[in-house]
Amino acid sequence: MLSSSSYQFALCVIIGFGGMITLFQESGALMGFRDLLLKVAGGPKRTLVLAWCMSAVMFLDEYLNALTVTFSMREITDRNRIPREHLALQANIMACCLCMTIPFSSWTAFSVGLISEYDLGFGDYLRAIPYMLYPLCMMLLCLLLAVGAFPKLGPLKQAYQRVRSGGPAFEKKEKAEKLVDIADVVGGTILFGNDLVHGMVLAIIAQFLLYVPQRIMTVKQFFEHFFNGAKGMTSLAIVVCFGFMLSEANRQLGLFDILINSIGSAVPAALVPPLAFLLVGATVFAVGGCWVVMTIAIPVFVPLALSMSVAAPVIIAAVMSGIALGYSTCFYADAVFMTTAGTGVSS
Repeated sequence: MLSSSSYQFALCVIIGFGGMITLFQESGALMGFRDLLLKVAGGPKRTLVLAWCMSAVMFLDEYLNALTVTFSMREITDRNRIPREHLALQANIMACCLCMTIPFSSWTAFSVGLISEYDLGFGDYLRAIPYMLYPLCMMLLCLLLAVGAFPKLGPLKQAYQRVRSGGPAFEKKEKAEKLVDIADVVGGTILFGNDLVHGMVLAIIAQFLLYVPQRIMTVKQFFEHFFNGAKGMTSLAIVVCFGFMLSEANRQLGLFDILINSIGSAVPAALVPPLAFLLVGATVFAVGGCWVVMTIAIPVFVPLALSMSVAAPVIIAAVMSGIALGYSTCFYADAVFMTTAGTGVSS
């Protein structure tokens, strides 16, 4: 399994992002926009729109996104009498949906590695983004809720009623820090022919050049933080490895061929994308994770759709939208725990 180029690519992404995120945390990057936002934010609508925009900037990883937005915005939303529940809801949805609609994230890199087994690449993923209707609609919904153009329902409505009646917004205070520019990941990825691993390496080098000369951390501390972050991703790397092993075992046993042939003979081509969307969404919700599901779902639905002349971008969009559906609605997903840690709002 270690000889698989797809797993090697996934392993580099997992370890690299784990180390990079820890460096962001230890350098104080999670609180970078707070001072600026305190000057700009005025009123509930503007504050929530700023939080929405901040999520769009922190698109690299759902953990980094959720932690950055919640930790840096919670004091500001409290001051503007916005329930923490709204910040938690918006941060969680944006973190999950942005990782697949912005083509420079860890999710994108992992997905591109998987679809490369079927002679598809980064360009096919790019063409799939406009068809990812669920994550795009959910991000739009967050923006409409932020500006008050969509009614607040259920627990969110109850939270606003609590605040309007003089109740608390769940205030906690946190120390502010400065932000490190993450544009190196995007720039490096584009510079090296849309290779996210190269962009990630460039970003880590940029972090070193920013943190060490400014004495934010020593060389020893830099590498300690990086390897601690990489070590923290060990369990995910193992889970993904087993996912690849299961996928390869199923391939060798012919299970994928059986599923493809049975589904292909029973389901019209037009129904394959919605079927993939619903089944993948239900599976992700059930297991509370997405990486392993991708290693199993893509080898089933992508070749099935291609064999039925379904356009590659459409089936890629259906699978990734299903991932977003299950991950953003699962109340015990790991991204929810990141949001809970940042806002104090229980899942």
